[in-house]
Amino acid sequence: MRHFTLGDFDFALPPELIAQHPASERSASRLLDGTLDASVDRVFRDLPSLLQPGDLLVFNDTKVVKARLFGEKPTGGRLELLVERVLQDREVAAHMKVSKKPATGTVLRMDGGFTATLLGRWPDSEGALFRFALSDDPYALMERHGHVPLPPYIEHADSAEDAERYQTVFAAKPGAVAAPTAALHFDEAVLRALDARDVQRASVTLHVGAGTFQPVKTENIAEHRMHSERYEVPDATQQAIRDLRARGGRLVAVGTTTVRTLESWSLTGQARGDTSIFITPGFRFRETDLLLTNFHLPKSTLLMLVSALAGHEKIMALYRHAVAERYRFFSYGDAMLLARQS
Repeated sequence: MRHFTLGDFDFALPPELIAQHPASERSASRLLDGTLDASVDRVFRDLPSLLQPGDLLVFNDTKVVKARLFGEKPTGGRLELLVERVLQDREVAAHMKVSKKPATGTVLRMDGGFTATLLGRWPDSEGALFRFALSDDPYALMERHGHVPLPPYIEHADSAEDAERYQTVFAAKPGAVAAPTAALHFDEAVLRALDARDVQRASVTLHVGAGTFQPVKTENIAEHRMHSERYEVPDATQQAIRDLRARGGRLVAVGTTTVRTLESWSLTGQARGDTSIFITPGFRFRETDLLLTNFHLPKSTLLMLVSALAGHEKIMALYRHAVAERYRFFSYGDAMLLARQS
């Protein structure tokens, strides 16, 4: 089998193709059908016609929280927190952007009138994140005073449009700092069309962390260490998958976060916990038959994942087509449908 390096997952992307705002309507995004030998350009609302009665769509029902918080040190220096995980007893684990790190025990005055007390690093003394005690319930504070944690390649400040559109229509469980973007294209009309075609639906939860944007820095991709994220595969979804296999239908994963959740569950037998699974070419998929996904960054772990599923040559050809046809890229961009290579 071919040995892949980081350079194998690079491609030239004109910066103007990076979508800064969502399409006017969720299902008006374009859809590149990559399930056939030749690329076919479609619109997202065509998706139900591409699926078969009895197929099972599995969504990630995580909800993006307004995890970006601003404040200042006692000295007046400004800082930014990005809450990665809500812990117990009003505590959170967060990234901290500040010119000079304050000492443990420092009480930070946050915009909105609450405080955050620095308790140390997380998850241990060498951890990349910091642990803070907030003066009130973290979810309530983020909802009132936080900002939508838009990806680093979206260049405008968050707005009311982002609060609505950087969230899926079926978001249910708060905890993500990045949206499961493939699911942003679904609206009520598409969901009704799926029901009419007898396409089944189920959900998992994976709380997407900021590490999803973490670049791969080693040419030898095997040396990269993935971030950890919390996931859960509910009993009802496990039963839906067993029923699917019994009738011979196809499992359609909506987004790479759903793939990572399902394949983690299948590998470990654990229906809930933390996963740092890293899927690269050569991985044997146990659950995913089809994948609906957005277009991913060059040299990213997500580009490696889709290459593992559909084949590296196939993916790079689809990306060349997408660039030539001026598809919109990344979180607010267009989508593609992929089939697992045989």
